[in-house]
Amino acid sequence: MAVYDGLFRVTGLEGWCSSGGPNEGPLTMAELIARANGTQVEGAPAPSIPLMETPFPSLDTLNKSCSSIPRSRDMTQAVEEGFLAIKNPLKVVLDPLTQPLSWMLDLSLDGFQATPWFIMIPLLVVIAWFSTKKIGVTVLVALSFLFMAFIDFYDDAISTLSIIFVCTIISVLLGVPIGIAMSRSDTMQRMTIPVLDMLQTLPTFVYLIPLIFLFSVTESKLYGIAIILYAIVPVIRLTDLGIRLVDKDVIEAADAFGMSNRQKLWGVQVPLALPNIMAGINQTIMMSLAMVVIASLVSAPGLGVKVLAGIRNLELGVGLVAGFSIVLLAVILDRSTKAALGRIDSSVRQ
Repeated sequence: MAVYDGLFRVTGLEGWCSSGGPNEGPLTMAELIARANGTQVEGAPAPSIPLMETPFPSLDTLNKSCSSIPRSRDMTQAVEEGFLAIKNPLKVVLDPLTQPLSWMLDLSLDGFQATPWFIMIPLLVVIAWFSTKKIGVTVLVALSFLFMAFIDFYDDAISTLSIIFVCTIISVLLGVPIGIAMSRSDTMQRMTIPVLDMLQTLPTFVYLIPLIFLFSVTESKLYGIAIILYAIVPVIRLTDLGIRLVDKDVIEAADAFGMSNRQKLWGVQVPLALPNIMAGINQTIMMSLAMVVIASLVSAPGLGVKVLAGIRNLELGVGLVAGFSIVLLAVILDRSTKAALGRIDSSVRQ
């Protein structure tokens, strides 16, 4: 006798429950162990349960009293079967749309790795100087990459940088227009915010689960899509926020000068929102870096592979040094983008 047998007897559903027959669905690990140990005896009366220990009427608990009620394992299996049913049509649609992402990632990776270190490191230093105009940040970039090259982590760092480069550009190209559309339509904002909330709160590993079923682990777009979905949220939110925060008096002045909506957007709103947009780009870069490490589980190259190797092989030194290299890369990207943001903010205020 199960806990809720009396409930179905009182409600008159006992006949419906018995019509379901024995549940022949897949067993959980706990059920298999119990059956193997002989602790589960078919037809044996269940021991009385104290009131304070009465289990919640979940699917699994109710199934013990009524076999017509599916178990939670049946529900998750139905979700999996539903996804597999639409897998092939979805793949036919997504493959041609996402294939350019694979080409971009592979081309960027080959280009970064083919460039000799004595060209790449000075080039990165020059870019850091012209974007920030700060000696401290420029010296930090030079010393960090020289250090990673000295400890033989340069190739992994460059691979990580190339993935961030591509995914950040695509996130900005997609995110800024979406943010602009949100700022110009309250309906669009209401429809988009729940999606952004889901993308922002979804655990990073969960991004990989449906993508593994859709694409081969040898395809670069597998980790590229995961990184973009995870990193695009800040630039969308802050673009929308930045444009909405533009002073209404400024908009009224633009209207007084007879500017069209397009002229107001690109001549007034976007320039004044640039500090917020750049802050969104900064966060997108940081989130891309975080996801690159997770994406190493599905063949993404870079420093994440070293961290993963340290975990798998119990090589503490490799994992710690790779983690420190990731921190260096994060500091470089953060300081560089913030310094560039400061310059843009100063030019806007002037």
